[in-house]
Amino acid sequence: MSLCSGLAATLLALGASACILSTGLGLRTPRKHAALLPAMLALPHVAFALGCVLLLAPSGWLVRLLFALLRPWEEVMPWARDVPPPWQSTQDPWALGLVLVLVCKEIPFLLWGALAHMQRPDVAQAWQAQMRVASTLGYSAPSAWWRVVWPQLLPRMAGPLLAVWAYSLTVVDVAWIIGPGAPPTLTVLAWQWLQDADPAIRALGLVALVCLLCCTALVAGLAWMLYRIDLRLLAPVRWTRGPQCLTHAKGAKDGVFRATIGRCLLRTLPAGYALVAVALLWGSIAGVWLFPALWPQSWTLQAWQQVMGNAGVLGTTLFLGMASAAAALVLAVACLECLPTRSHTALFGASYVQLALPNLLWAIGLQRVCIALGWDASVWGLWLAHSASVWPYVLLSLQGPYAALDPRGAQLAASLGRSHGAYLWQVQWPLLRAALVGAFAVGFAVSVAQFLPTLFVGGGRFETVTTEAVALSAGGQRSLLAAFALLQWLLPACLFALALWLGRKRRFAQPPVARGLA
Repeated sequence: MSLCSGLAATLLALGASACILSTGLGLRTPRKHAALLPAMLALPHVAFALGCVLLLAPSGWLVRLLFALLRPWEEVMPWARDVPPPWQSTQDPWALGLVLVLVCKEIPFLLWGALAHMQRPDVAQAWQAQMRVASTLGYSAPSAWWRVVWPQLLPRMAGPLLAVWAYSLTVVDVAWIIGPGAPPTLTVLAWQWLQDADPAIRALGLVALVCLLCCTALVAGLAWMLYRIDLRLLAPVRWTRGPQCLTHAKGAKDGVFRATIGRCLLRTLPAGYALVAVALLWGSIAGVWLFPALWPQSWTLQAWQQVMGNAGVLGTTLFLGMASAAAALVLAVACLECLPTRSHTALFGASYVQLALPNLLWAIGLQRVCIALGWDASVWGLWLAHSASVWPYVLLSLQGPYAALDPRGAQLAASLGRSHGAYLWQVQWPLLRAALVGAFAVGFAVSVAQFLPTLFVGGGRFETVTTEAVALSAGGQRSLLAAFALLQWLLPACLFALALWLGRKRRFAQPPVARGLA
């Protein structure tokens, strides 16, 4: 179950991301739809899964809407009209709900990783020139993208794909909320075994984590070998016009068809996120809501009053998010500034290796480190765990902006007698202001979504918005669950909005002389 759901989610997310990119996102239309990525990335996996449960559950809003549309034919329906239908749309034994949530959440992450490469000035100019050459040879824009850009972009996506595959295989909280229950995925079983008091059962959980780690490495290595074999043997046929059996007209039709799918996904994916947000907002203020009524019988703000009454939960979440994002940002900038440029590739590779570790194994390792330092179940240990989990995302957020910097600026500043510190404060960091505040917002969003490090390192003594949302997912308090899930999204969304405002382009007023000359 774990292998099938993880592979399906990874391959579907990769294919959907490629179709979306073939529409011109990142090359011809770099800002038209990319502005929606921060809003989608700000939504944590747990909140999205809870919103999908509110929508897709047998008593969810979409099922109620379906019953309302089928009301004229209610006499011939094969199930009762006043009880939810008997099907399993969430926690189904085929893990379809889990795959749906993972695909919808990993597409923005893969697009974010691809745009980090495609929006570099040198790469974008080279690929646009190659696209123009392909158009002069008679290829349509989508077909040229698949034959020219995609073969060069796919190897650069190895790191994000590895992270997506490892997360899809080893996710715990999302699989616990919307994944199959009998049997659950192997990671959920390992999590349950590790919480047992019997040492033998805890050892069984560790063995399961080692098996998951081996599966992650083996499947990733096998995929890389197949890609190399395909590149060596089939690339002349796949990426060019090839022999007579692969005609230009057929290739053009395939490219246009994939671009059409990409345009549909480009419109439906933000709509799906908006629908999840509406479901969370609707559920947080709904009172008595009997099935199959389409609208609640009463409205209440009692759930939000309880959420606002938990000032400790909100304060802990804000403190951990701000402190860990700041520490990770300082560490990432220090690594990029102090380490030589030739070692940046190894640094980014190490960050992807950290993302490829199973989340549960990473949380246990952090717990052992905090125990060795004497910081177990303390605020300092929790801050260290969140900072270590946030750091690779912040570093990868700065990968593209730092690679796009022109090194001649530092040389010019040095030739004018300015120190390197003055160049950083007055030139480089002001130019990277939008990237720095955006990386801070990404780190805050990742910290808010941390569940396992908070649970293991905190020892159950610290409650955050995420731990409360996951704990409530097993209960029946729908409104309180939706309120915590929506708050889990609102906190990163507000910080992303602030980052966009702080990183906006500055406009300088023209002096009177310049206006007169104009």
